[in-house]
Amino acid sequence: MKKIILLVSTLTWAASIHAAEHVIKQKDKTFAPETMKVKVGDKIIFKNNDGFAHNAFSDNEANEFDIGMQKPGQDVTIEMKKPGTVEVECAIHPNMHMTIEVVE
Repeated sequence: MKKIILLVSTLTWAASIHAAEHVIKQKDKTFAPETMKVKVGDKIIFKNNDGFAHNAFSDNEANEFDIGMQKPGQDVTIEMKKPGTVEVECAIHPNMHMTIEVVE
């Protein structure tokens, strides 16, 4: 049993080593960058650099998320769990949109 726990812990630790963090800035009612390519397991950090609230969401089946109301200066982190194209929008500012391509 101890060997199984050790193996699972090692695999979890090894997977986290390969995960990268990517920053998406929200400024002047835009996402920057507007396109991004990441790997499954990578973390996406949404940074609100504006003086007002934002939101980021995607109803993409593979990587559906909604970070809710994001206050000025607040960072929110999500993880990309499956491959596919993720269209991201802001529910508050409908002209804000970007695309994340998630690959294996």
